[in-house]
Amino acid sequence: MTKPHILQVGSYPDWDQIPLDAAFQMHRYFDAPDKATFLATVGPDIRGIATRGDLGANAAMIAACPRLEVISVYGVGYDAVDLVAARARGIRVTNTPDVLTNDVADLGVAMMLMQSRGMIGAETWVRDGSWAAKGQYPLQRKVWGQRAGILGLGRIGLAVARRLAAFDMQIAYSASSPKEAAKDWEFIADPVALAARSDFLFVTLAASPATRHIVGAAAIAALGPQGMLINISRAANIDEEALLTALETGALGSAALDVFEGEPKLNPRFLALKNVLLQPHHASGTFETRQAMGKLLRDNLTAHFAGQPLLTPVA
Repeated sequence: MTKPHILQVGSYPDWDQIPLDAAFQMHRYFDAPDKATFLATVGPDIRGIATRGDLGANAAMIAACPRLEVISVYGVGYDAVDLVAARARGIRVTNTPDVLTNDVADLGVAMMLMQSRGMIGAETWVRDGSWAAKGQYPLQRKVWGQRAGILGLGRIGLAVARRLAAFDMQIAYSASSPKEAAKDWEFIADPVALAARSDFLFVTLAASPATRHIVGAAAIAALGPQGMLINISRAANIDEEALLTALETGALGSAALDVFEGEPKLNPRFLALKNVLLQPHHASGTFETRQAMGKLLRDNLTAHFAGQPLLTPVA
C-alpha cells in the first residue's frame, strides 16, 4: 500500500521522526535549499502537511498542494496556518491541545515567581561573591495574596488560575463570556479594566487577527509601574513597541516573556533591560509533553488517512 505523501515543514525529534518516516512518505521542506523548487516538485503529491505552531502553513504553501487533505500542527497555536485558505478547500486542520496545558501553566507561574523574587539576580549575587561582600540581596516583591488577572480563560488560563489559587491570590479573568468553572473568580470583560485591577497580568488567550495587540499601550499603562506582565500565549497578542517603551521608562514595572515577535531574533532592546525575564519559547519543553505532542500529531494524521474522526480538529 502506498504511503500518503506528507510535507514536513520543520524538524522533529527522532522519537517523532522515526515513526513518521515509517508510516508516511515524508518530504522534508525545511531541508530543501531551494524551497520554491522543492514545493513545486513535491506539491502535486502532497496529501498532508505536518508542521509546528511557529511555522504553520501559509496560503502559498497550501495552494502548491492541490491534493492536500489535512494539516496537522505540533503545538496548541495554529494562528500561523491560513485557516481561510484551508477552509475554502475543505482541508482539515488539527493541533495538539491539552497535552501541553499543565507544562505551559507551570512555566507561567514559575516565571512570575522568578521575576517577582529576583531569583536569577539572587543566584548571581551568591555566585559572584556579592553576598559575602555586600550582605543581603535587595528586597523583592511578594506573590501570595496579590491580585492576578488572566486574559483568556481557556485550558491554559484555567490551569494557571488553579495554580494561583494555591497562593491565595485574588483572581480575576477576561474571556468572551463568564465561565462556569470560574464562578469563584471575578469576571472582567474589558482587558484594560482587568489590567488596572491586577498586580500580575497573565496573557493566555489564543492568537487571532481579533486579538492582535489586545495588550496595547492602554492595558500596559493600566497595569502600571508596580505591575508585571507574563506572556505564555503568542507574541502577537502584545504590542511589543508599547511594551518595550513602558519597560524602558518605568511605566510598567516588569515583564516575563516566553514569546517574541520575530523569534528567535528578538528585538535587541529587550537585552538591555533588567526588568524583563526572557525565556526561549519553551513553555511546553519537557520530554514528556513533547513526546505526547508528537504522538498526537501522528495520531491525527493516522486517523485521517484511516477514514476515522480526527482526535483534535480545529477546522
